[in-house]
Amino acid sequence: MNAIIFDLDGVICFTDHYHFLAWKQIADSIGVYFDEQVNDRLRGVSRMDSLDIILEKSKIEYSLEEKRILAEEKNKRYVQLLNHISTADLSDEVKDVLQELCKRGYKLAIGSSSKNTKYILKQIGLEHYFDAVSDGTMIKKSKPDPEVFLKAAEMLQERPESCLVVEDALAGVEAAWRGGFFSAGMGEAATHKHVTFPIKRLSDLLIIMKE
Repeated sequence: MNAIIFDLDGVICFTDHYHFLAWKQIADSIGVYFDEQVNDRLRGVSRMDSLDIILEKSKIEYSLEEKRILAEEKNKRYVQLLNHISTADLSDEVKDVLQELCKRGYKLAIGSSSKNTKYILKQIGLEHYFDAVSDGTMIKKSKPDPEVFLKAAEMLQERPESCLVVEDALAGVEAAWRGGFFSAGMGEAATHKHVTFPIKRLSDLLIIMKE
């Protein structure tokens, strides 16, 4: 393997709580039940697809334009919450692992469905750290479709079989498998039947990837 493609949220940084708060505000405003269990289903999923999952519990049928307005309002609230993120939110483990993998000569990329990926990377001080950033602004299909990872591999000028995808969501590992990538899964992603390397923490990558 020549390259490593990281999911952003839950792997490089943790903004899950901010997503939850923003979606909760939207769900409450339209009288739809929303909790952590529903939020778990949204991990790795695009904004519009996430909204469709939330609206499964709605008694009202929303038009495409109404959904677009709700999704934009959610993103506005989410971005406001992201203002609280800083370089202090980047863990020493993540920083050390990225530096060591760079030192070993691996190409590094981000593969995230989030349209706020570049903003988040800037907030945590990693905007110039990766060789490629494939995000929600570049794709039409979210995970478990492999498009975001295929785009990252293309930007790195690597074939899927030369890349390892690092994920914490089942949909992410499924996307990696569908795209022909090797995968390392943390947390729930470690239980996927097609995960190549189940890992407990990001630093386990230093054992998997040779010096």
